Amino acid sequence: MPTLSIKDVPEPVAQALRERARLNHRSLQGELLSLVTAAAAAQDPQTLTRSPSRPVPVASVRSSATEPGSLKSIELIAREHAARRARPVRSGPSAGQQVRADREGR
Repeated sequence: MPTLSIKDVPEPVAQALRERARLNHRSLQGELLSLVTAAAAAQDPQTLTRSPSRPVPVASVRSSATEPGSLKSIELIAREHAARRARPVRSGPSAGQQVRADREGR
C-alpha cells in the first residue's frame, strides 16, 4: 500500500486530530486513515469545489453528529444501536415453561 505524508501541519490542527483520535479510541494514524477514507468515498474528484489554497478551519474538525466521521455522544450512539437491534419478546412462555413443555413432549 502507498504511504502518504503531510508536512507543516499547524499545531492546533494536530492537537485537534490527536484529541479526536483519543475520543474515537484510535491511534492518530487510524483516525487519519478513517478521515481520508471517508473523504475519498464521499466526494467525486471531478466535482471538488474547495480550493487547495483554502485550508479547512480547525473548528470544522469537530463537526456535528450527522456528518460521516464526526464525534457522537454516547447517548446518540446508544439510541442508534437500540434502533438497529430487535426488541426482546415480552410475551409468551418463559424459558422454564418451554423446557417443561419439551420434557413432557418426549
